[in-house]
Amino acid sequence: MASKPLDPQLLATELEKAGSRWEIGETSMTMLTEAERVIRLGVQPPPGEMSLQEAAAAFKQGLVAEVPLAASIGAPPSVDLRNLSGHNYTTSVKNQGNCGSCVAFGTVAVMETTYKRKTNNPTGLIDLSEAHLFYCHGRAEGRTCLNGWWPENALVKSQDIGVTTEPNYPYTAGDQNCTGLIAGWANDLAKVTGSTKLTSPAAMKDWIANHGSITGCFVVYQDFFSYASGVYEHVTGAMAGGHCVEIIGYDDNLGCWICKNSWGTGWGEAGYFRIAYGQCAIETWAGPFGVQGVTMKTWRNGVKVTGLWSNDSNRNAWAYLGGLGWRKVVDDSDVASETMLAQLIAAKTQGSAVNVLDDQGELREIYA
Repeated sequence: MASKPLDPQLLATELEKAGSRWEIGETSMTMLTEAERVIRLGVQPPPGEMSLQEAAAAFKQGLVAEVPLAASIGAPPSVDLRNLSGHNYTTSVKNQGNCGSCVAFGTVAVMETTYKRKTNNPTGLIDLSEAHLFYCHGRAEGRTCLNGWWPENALVKSQDIGVTTEPNYPYTAGDQNCTGLIAGWANDLAKVTGSTKLTSPAAMKDWIANHGSITGCFVVYQDFFSYASGVYEHVTGAMAGGHCVEIIGYDDNLGCWICKNSWGTGWGEAGYFRIAYGQCAIETWAGPFGVQGVTMKTWRNGVKVTGLWSNDSNRNAWAYLGGLGWRKVVDDSDVASETMLAQLIAAKTQGSAVNVLDDQGELREIYA
C-alpha cells in the first residue's frame, strides 16, 4: 500500500500546531525508502474480520472504546512489565527487518513475557524463534513477507504445534519455506496453553496487571515512522498499513499504552513507544489477545546447581538452577531418579555446570 512520506519540517510544524505530546526524530524507519518502511507492517485480517480500511474508518469517525481508569477495576494506575516491583519480565527488543512478520514478533514477545510472568522468574531464560512461527506456521497458511499474518492464527499454531527456540531457526528477514529449521527442533518447544480475546480496555488493563503482556494491532499512519519519544497521537499523514506489537503496560496519568516494537532499538524510545488511549484502533482491532500460559520443553545447557531439596517421600527431590528456579527431578524409576540426584549433588559440590532437559518445570534428563 503506497502512501506519500512526510517532510520532517512540515511534520514538526503540524505537531507544534496540534500541541502534540510526542517528538519526531531521524529513526531507523525514516532512513529507509517508502517501500522498505511499508513492508515492515504486516497485519492481514482473514475473511470475516474487520479490515484495515474498516479499522481506519472507525478510528477517523471517533468510534473508539471508552478507556476507564484502572482504579475502577481494582488495578494499579500504571503498570510497566519492564519494572514490576523492580523486576523486568520482558525480553529484548528485536528487529523484523525487511519483512512483514510483525505478527510473529508480537506473538512471540507475548509468549516470552507471559512465560516469565507465570513462572514468576524475571531472569528466566527464554528466546523463541519468530522464524519458526512465521516461515513455517505462517507459510503453511500462505503468509509471506508481503502479505503478513493475523495474531489469532499465530496463537492457534503456537498452541497446536508450538514454537521452537531461536537457535533452532535463527531469524533472517526474507521469505523462506521453513528451510532454516534444524533437526531436533521439537526437543526445544514452547506451547501456548490457551489465549483470550480481550474485548474492552478494562479487560486489557486487568490482564496486563494480573497475567502478562498482550498483543496489540493498530493502524499505522505516515507520522508514526518519525516517532522518537513521548505519547504518540496521530496528527498527519496518510495510512500506511497495519502493525502488530506487544503491549507491556499502561499509564493512566499519561493516558497511554506502553508497547514494545520490532523495529530495532534505533526507533522510538530504544525500540519502545507510548500511544495514547483511543488511538489508531489499538483497543478494538485484531483482538487484542492475552496468553493464558506457556509450557516449555528445552535443553538448558551450562546451568549451575545452586540449591537442592528433598524429603523422605519417594521421588520428591528438587534442584534450584541458576536463572531458572526450582525444578523437580523426575524419572520413571527410583534408580534413575537417584542417579540424576547424585549427578546434581556432585555438580553443586564441585560448582560445575550441567545440561538438563527442562520439561515444563521438571528435569527429565541430565548430562553432567
